[in-house]
Amino acid sequence: MPHVVTQSCCGDASCVYACPVNCIHPTPDEPDFHTSDMLYIDPAACVDCGACVSACPVEAITPHTKLAPSELPFVQINADFYKDRGERPLLAPVTPPLPAPAGREPLRVAIVGSGPAAMYAADELLTVPGAQVNMFERLPVPYGLAWAGVAPDHRRTRQVTGLFDRMRQQVGFRLFTGVEVGSDLTHEDLLAHHHAVVYAVGASSDRRLAVPGHDLPGVATATEFVAWYNGHPGQAGARFDLSGPRVVVIGNGNVALDVARVLTTDPDALDGTDIARPALEALRAGGVEEVVIAARRGPAQSAFTLPELIGLIGNPHADLVVDPADLAAAGPEPDDHATAHKLRLLREVAGRPAPAPGRKRIVLRYFAAPVGVAGEERASGVELARTEPVPGDETRVRVTGESEVLETGLVLSSIGYRGVPVPGVPFDESAGIVPNRDGRVLDAPGGAPLPGVYATGWIKRGPTGFLGTNKTCAQETVRLLVQDLKEGRRALPDPAELARLVGSRRTAAAPV
Repeated sequence: MPHVVTQSCCGDASCVYACPVNCIHPTPDEPDFHTSDMLYIDPAACVDCGACVSACPVEAITPHTKLAPSELPFVQINADFYKDRGERPLLAPVTPPLPAPAGREPLRVAIVGSGPAAMYAADELLTVPGAQVNMFERLPVPYGLAWAGVAPDHRRTRQVTGLFDRMRQQVGFRLFTGVEVGSDLTHEDLLAHHHAVVYAVGASSDRRLAVPGHDLPGVATATEFVAWYNGHPGQAGARFDLSGPRVVVIGNGNVALDVARVLTTDPDALDGTDIARPALEALRAGGVEEVVIAARRGPAQSAFTLPELIGLIGNPHADLVVDPADLAAAGPEPDDHATAHKLRLLREVAGRPAPAPGRKRIVLRYFAAPVGVAGEERASGVELARTEPVPGDETRVRVTGESEVLETGLVLSSIGYRGVPVPGVPFDESAGIVPNRDGRVLDAPGGAPLPGVYATGWIKRGPTGFLGTNKTCAQETVRLLVQDLKEGRRALPDPAELARLVGSRRTAAAPV
């Protein structure tokens, strides 16, 4: 196999478009693109040209002869994806360029937010001749979760910000940081100075544990913890008690695995990364020896991706532990490619000898639902109820009546994100998103489109997909926007008026 996609795949499909022989799948037009853990290179079709290597913004594609030992599982995983999948087209479909809307007035669009969805939307809009994009970010630094949500030791994944830096250099792009829409500027202000407004504000709130004791000191969210060790201004004064030997993380998505890995990594190995200095010093002074990642369902329903699991297995700083009994209760062998490989790897881990004494451990606990946090003045433990699969439907579980209390002074929940309303913009409270139809914002859930108002990213579709999923999501929204404005546009105030307005409002804004 000449080239292999490895664990830092961002999934933005840059490699798909660069490949001259269509050997990287799924492509954005294929139904499994938005649900696939990663992209895969067909070993029989790859011609070893290296075009994908140059196109990848996160250095995720490697010649098979240069794989690190921890990356070797990807050879079989890439090859297995193409077994019994039939013929594919010789060439991947080409996305047609956006048309230039009619009218003399240059297209001017405001984008609220500066994360991946926002940056991909700006990049797409700037393919329109003469287009101007003004981006508004409430924090003093851009790129959202691509900066604040990626673990500091994931150096290659963080390199996607270099791609965004290049996007910012395009003619017609302007970034305003430290400006909060809904406070410093209103929705109406943006509409007055732009032909359209695109909301790409993500899902900045966490879903919280809803169990007794959830509000005790020592209980926080994994997102808050990640923001703290990444130096997010909103967590500058946060304190996390790392003195105890065990941390319990509720939920087993990629963020949970990131947290467990950072907590058990030798601080000397983190020195030199972008980790915040207060977090590094707290890790040096801490006493964490074990991180338990608890999930209420079984291994086949693991929320983490296959690449993240492989990265955790290859982590040299801590042993991964899985109970063989949990795998025995996992149910029938799944048809899904990624899930089947996850179970295979988990079985290999479960079959290993017991970890050596003194080694740090990351324990994947399945069939364990949180029912309460113990403690009086602060958290001292978390009660986990044993669950079991519902007969006939292994995707659901029920409580068995057995439970245990794991002693811990720090409980981190990692059970999902939720969107936050923007003043003046409709919001669907039940779904946690801006109500929209394919990116056109509606005046209410199921209502009529609001002229000139659009959404992309998590605030459009909910917290689903991967970093690169936002590219195709943004393309869909931008194409509708350009289509809606194809008959021409109204005259707008001079761009200097907007700069003066932002300057006058920003001076009164509270510091982030």
